[in-house]
Amino acid sequence: MSDKLTHTILRKIKVNSNEEIIPGIFILKFKRPFTFIPGQVIGITTSEQITARLYSIASGKDDPDISILYNRVEDGKLTPDLSRLRKGETLLVSDPFGSFTDTRIPSWWIATGTGVAPFISMIRSGITEQKTLVQGARTRESFYFSGELEKSLENHYIRCCSGENLTGYFPGRVTDFLVAENNLPTDNMYYLCGSAEMVVSTRDILISRNIPFSNIVSEIYF
Repeated sequence: MSDKLTHTILRKIKVNSNEEIIPGIFILKFKRPFTFIPGQVIGITTSEQITARLYSIASGKDDPDISILYNRVEDGKLTPDLSRLRKGETLLVSDPFGSFTDTRIPSWWIATGTGVAPFISMIRSGITEQKTLVQGARTRESFYFSGELEKSLENHYIRCCSGENLTGYFPGRVTDFLVAENNLPTDNMYYLCGSAEMVVSTRDILISRNIPFSNIVSEIYF
């Protein structure tokens, strides 16, 4: 955990909603109490006795609510309690921080699972020009926000499905797509968000394709 989070005061916030969108995956919302830069994270916990965990904000910077996309881990220390919260109950939340932020320069965004959250924030904040999103999941239902992403990014939205054979989807993982892709611009930025395994494998592929290490920014989801 970052020192900044360790020494940050956690404020009490009332939950607006906590919806299970597919089994085990939730969107938590509360009224926005701060300003933030799309791509930043916040610390969240349900009690001072439970260490706060970091979650990317999935809201636009001007949205009235903060949205958090998270996965309930059945033997986790926080998410089982988090998933039981109802409207009006209390959360403890830090101020936003972090440097996983993009500007209006050509970029490729690469995400798996709930790692799509920071890119949703960027899109909802109007950061879409010269962006390509490669999203990976095992099943159709796990492409969170797919309709919104397709509408915003059109043919710059690529879905890689490793568990089902679906029309219009690349058949395989995001790493398989990147190995097969012949047009990876070496002067673009590459933002990676997902599991440690995905981030490391993707970074190795990009470097092997002559993408400068300094052009690769990563955020690992545990």
